[in-house]
Amino acid sequence: MMQNLEELAKELQRRGQAEQLKNLAASLDGQKLSAMLDQKALAEAAKSGDTEALRRMMSGILGTAEGQRLSAAVQKLLGEKNHG
Repeated sequence: MMQNLEELAKELQRRGQAEQLKNLAASLDGQKLSAMLDQKALAEAAKSGDTEALRRMMSGILGTAEGQRLSAAVQKLLGEKNHG
């Protein structure tokens, strides 16, 4: 899982989209979602590969208006990657 994220990060960087992704994370919606997350639990789940815990966290985030907007923006960005 971590390798896929690293590959995605490299691809976004290669295509010049890493900065756009950082801007999304720094947006008001990104900040609100970050505040909702238990950062320690997120890091531990990612480090240990606990996909069920990560799935629960993502489900909670995507259940919010901010999460849905941010998800749509990321999907658009990744769509540009595939068409760029």
